[in-house]
Amino acid sequence: MAIITLTSDIGTKDYLPGAVKGRLLSINNSFIIADISHNISPFNYNEAVYIVRNSFPEFPPNSWHILLINLFDTAVTNMILAWHEGHYFACADNGLLPMVFDGMPEQAVVLPFNGPANVMHWVEKVGRAIQAMEAGKAFHTLGEEPGNIIVKHNLKPISNEDYLEGRIIYIDNFENVIVNITKDLFDSICKGRRFRINFKGDESITRISNGYGEVAEGSTLAFFNTAGYLEIAVNKGNAAGLFGLQQFNTNLTTGISQSRIFYQTVKVYFE
Repeated sequence: MAIITLTSDIGTKDYLPGAVKGRLLSINNSFIIADISHNISPFNYNEAVYIVRNSFPEFPPNSWHILLINLFDTAVTNMILAWHEGHYFACADNGLLPMVFDGMPEQAVVLPFNGPANVMHWVEKVGRAIQAMEAGKAFHTLGEEPGNIIVKHNLKPISNEDYLEGRIIYIDNFENVIVNITKDLFDSICKGRRFRINFKGDESITRISNGYGEVAEGSTLAFFNTAGYLEIAVNKGNAAGLFGLQQFNTNLTTGISQSRIFYQTVKVYFE
């Protein structure tokens, strides 16, 4: 029986998350359906990449991961079914999947979207494709050979031998701030040197903590989270709200002011 995960920017207030599950179970009531998140910020690919990339490997091999994010970015959006790192994915051809994989998928087919532009029709087609595989159909026969899949690129930190500049890609439920600087990148530049993590002007942190218990309540700390990303937090507080920090969204950069970028940027200086 197929395991199917759902990630969307629909939110939990709408009826659609429940309706999507109902439609999939109507296709095959033995599907096992798990929610990853329905609270991805609208159109925010960086946030979606962070959530999907760090959740799908925890599921059993051959699970399906349906990404209902910015489905109708253009008037005609095909569906991409992909196989990558032992898992199956279904996503609109909107550039998100190459960001999740940091490149092209190992295998992919295209399902042309030729119906009404609504979520339920999209899910119906994907659900029927999953059911066809459950009935024994080979993956490569589910759709057409992919042509020019839309490619978008992940936001990369700026770096040199003494400097790192990252952007805030996610703010969690506790308003902790996650930056697109990984521990591997940080360590490769730091090389045991002293450093200063700067955000919002003169606010700075000069050590990496292992947990909240290492600082007093109300104090700011930096650590590398379970996904390996730099995280800035306040013990028993909310870093984003306290410092006015904001999440960066690649898809909403038109007309963005320098002042907003200032509140979305974290800089690390090495000595």
